[in-house]
Amino acid sequence: MTEETKQQPTAEPNQTAEKTKKFARSFNNRRPGGREERQPEEFAQSIVDLARVTRVMAGGKRMRFRACVAVGDKNGHIGLGLAKGADVSLAMNKAVAQAKKKMLTVPLVDGTIPHAITQKYGAAYVMIKPAVQGKGIIAGGVIRIMAEMAGIHNLTAKILGTNNKVNNAKCMMLALSSLQENPHLKTAAHHKVSGPSSAKATAGNPVQVKQAQTVAPVKKTTKPSAKVPKK
Repeated sequence: MTEETKQQPTAEPNQTAEKTKKFARSFNNRRPGGREERQPEEFAQSIVDLARVTRVMAGGKRMRFRACVAVGDKNGHIGLGLAKGADVSLAMNKAVAQAKKKMLTVPLVDGTIPHAITQKYGAAYVMIKPAVQGKGIIAGGVIRIMAEMAGIHNLTAKILGTNNKVNNAKCMMLALSSLQENPHLKTAAHHKVSGPSSAKATAGNPVQVKQAQTVAPVKKTTKPSAKVPKK
């Protein structure tokens, strides 16, 4: 009995060592094209609007939840999602997945937008302007949430239209999508170069002013009308 009891503890560590070796072999001999562990995406999300909506059906009313979520990495990328679900968590997950599919890249210049812009979407009307560094986000409601998600640190904005949060969020997305990195290049190409008028040209050059004064006006010559003889 004593010999058997002495040999049992020595057998257990040997078995565990063999198991670890087998596991290491199977891990090293796995397929090279196997799936790797996905790293968690670093996206921040914020609720823009959350409402309970109902639909009238044949047997009564069906109640659902609608969620509008803004998703961004706070470094020039932002997305907006709007979805419905049977509960709040389901609606949120659907909206976040929809927002990640429609990500938008916002051009940033020293923590602000490159130029001012006004955008209209339905009854929503939004005006956004760049601000100097250290000014902060001077905006309220939906625009502040969207600016924070996009990584805009200095901004001046105003909501001039409706107070609907969903429409204002969509209008803000259109405004951010229409921003240009170099707006002066495009506007200069579209402007028509027109020559200076004669008055401005002569006013800047005194020689031309004297020549204009010395030129005598041209008199109009009229032909004498033929007299009709009296009978």
